[in-house]
Amino acid sequence: MDNKTSKFLDLRKEKINELKTEGISLYPNDFKPDHRVHEVRDVIEKNADTLGENGRKFCLAGRMMAINKMGKSSFVRFQDDGEQMQLYIQKNKVGDDVYALFKKLDIGDFIGVEGPLFQTRTGEWTLLAESFKLLSKSVRPLPEKFHGIKDPEKRYRQRYLDLIMNENTRQTFKKRSAIVAAMRRFFDENGFMEVETPMMQTLPGGAEATPFKTWHNALGMELYLRIAPELYLKRLVVGGFEKVFEINRNFRNEGVSTRHNPEFTMVEFYQAYATYEDLMNLTEEMFSTIVTQITGDSSVEYQGLTIDFSKGWKRISMIDSLSEIGGVDPAIVNDTQALLAHAEKENIQIAKKDRHGKVLTKLFDALVEPKLIQPTFITGYPVEVSPLSRKSDSDSELTDRFELFIAGREIANGFSEINDPEDQYNRFAMQVRQRDEGNDEAHIMDAEYVEALEYGMPPTAGQGIGIDRFVMLLTDAASIREVILFPHMKNV
Repeated sequence: MDNKTSKFLDLRKEKINELKTEGISLYPNDFKPDHRVHEVRDVIEKNADTLGENGRKFCLAGRMMAINKMGKSSFVRFQDDGEQMQLYIQKNKVGDDVYALFKKLDIGDFIGVEGPLFQTRTGEWTLLAESFKLLSKSVRPLPEKFHGIKDPEKRYRQRYLDLIMNENTRQTFKKRSAIVAAMRRFFDENGFMEVETPMMQTLPGGAEATPFKTWHNALGMELYLRIAPELYLKRLVVGGFEKVFEINRNFRNEGVSTRHNPEFTMVEFYQAYATYEDLMNLTEEMFSTIVTQITGDSSVEYQGLTIDFSKGWKRISMIDSLSEIGGVDPAIVNDTQALLAHAEKENIQIAKKDRHGKVLTKLFDALVEPKLIQPTFITGYPVEVSPLSRKSDSDSELTDRFELFIAGREIANGFSEINDPEDQYNRFAMQVRQRDEGNDEAHIMDAEYVEALEYGMPPTAGQGIGIDRFVMLLTDAASIREVILFPHMKNV
């Protein structure tokens, strides 16, 4: 705490002690506003011609954001749910005692007021206080309004101050809420049922990632925070729920970056009797619908780029994209050693022990992914990097899988599911071998899930969408921390 803040804090504590000595209740709970500021603004817009004459009174509450004291009268700007309104308080209207109380209050305090509206000489509609009440005393001073909160570290650690002082931040999270609500509506309208699956799991599964571990005292067993809900959602398809979705928190013990947070939000959904191609069509429809609902347009501006969400997105296989977009000679895409030599030439770090599919994927990540600005589906992922995806009927080395890329980053991952229990067992076994070779993120054997498949799962397709990254696109946020209310931070 700096000296200036400490000084202000001491002054406020002196005021608080003085108010307590006078018997003033600093935190009463008996005031009920009958309007919000935005509702009053709607009334003004509809009744501006008669409002000042009819004497209608409004009862409002909010946080004082600015005070202009002028002896026996004062102007106050107070804030309610991000909307601000002006208040005029006069000593001869509210009485000596109430005005004396008002003069001892500070910016940041919550107040309740009641009175009619009038227009100032500048034309601003203002509430004339006929009654005034302290609702909650702030102990700490707010940041200076002029400077606000610019430091990202402070904004993320003290998000409540960021929300009070920065309207852009408030709008970002209001838009996030609207995006999630629109997504729920879309799934509901398309016949999906929302479900919940365990966040603490006996085995970490559904993705290649390092899990967080925890311990259950009563059961005396190690548990893992889920890295994905996939294997539980597919158990529900086995059980007869043919269209399910879950908006979920996932946890992955990985690095922190502008695109990664250890705790993040995804939506995963599964549909029986559908293929990965059906889900690509559904995804186009969902994204274009939500973008139009939220922004009023089919295009958005993101970090200087215009992203067009109109349907008709590009679809291209990973191998073709390496040649057409990544500049890899098509003659070498099936030659592992030639690909490794090309990677070395491009200064791309790839282990020589990596299998062919892994080499292809790492080259794609480096040479193609950053160039995929407009919505693009990449298909035909290798089996080695797709332990839960159905093999392609036309090429047993590839899978019926896609990933969606927008603005140079992965937004979604979907595929036709494996419903052959023997095939799934063999894929898990291949992943176990990769773990033994040092890949800590490889999938582990989940014999219980294989057993569920042995009861029979219909042909199914499933997909996961990163909600945080989608919100980034629609709010022009450069960092994932801008769209997560409380991102993880190092201790200071």
